[in-house]
Amino acid sequence: MNEAVILAAEGANPLVPNWWEILVTVLGFAVLLFIVTKFVVPAFEKTYEERSQAIEGGIAKAEAAQAEANAALEEYKKQLVDARTEANRIREEARAEGAQILAELKEKAASESARISEQAHVQIEAERSAAVASLRNEVGTLATELAGKIVGESLADDDRSARVVDRFLADLDSQQSAGASN
Repeated sequence: MNEAVILAAEGANPLVPNWWEILVTVLGFAVLLFIVTKFVVPAFEKTYEERSQAIEGGIAKAEAAQAEANAALEEYKKQLVDARTEANRIREEARAEGAQILAELKEKAASESARISEQAHVQIEAERSAAVASLRNEVGTLATELAGKIVGESLADDDRSARVVDRFLADLDSQQSAGASN
């Protein structure tokens, strides 16, 4: 039998295809093409469309986020400028207020100094007057005692001694005035 198949095959041309094989191959290809075009290609198209929409949506979201970030940046810059302006204004107000307080303190210190100086002058004048009165009294007493010793009689009479002392002090004052005007 092997020889019969070989002989039969020898008569057939190996380059010419068998019609039945071509038909089965074409039908198989058509079925495969139908399945691919009906089920596989739409699934790929659907996936491709979803990805395209996701990418476009992502791009749109990214653009919206970028626009929002730019708006926030501009708002931040505006607030920063406003804050700096406000800080400068507050700083200037504080500087002016400090200068005013300093001027008030200087004025208060000057008035307090003037008051203390005036009180010191008044007190010095009072002490000077008291010292002059005390000196006049002592000078008068000494002058009376000295005059009594010179004259040889007692000048203890208060009226007489007061007149002598007043005349003596008046002479001293006139001598001092004459010396000060020269």
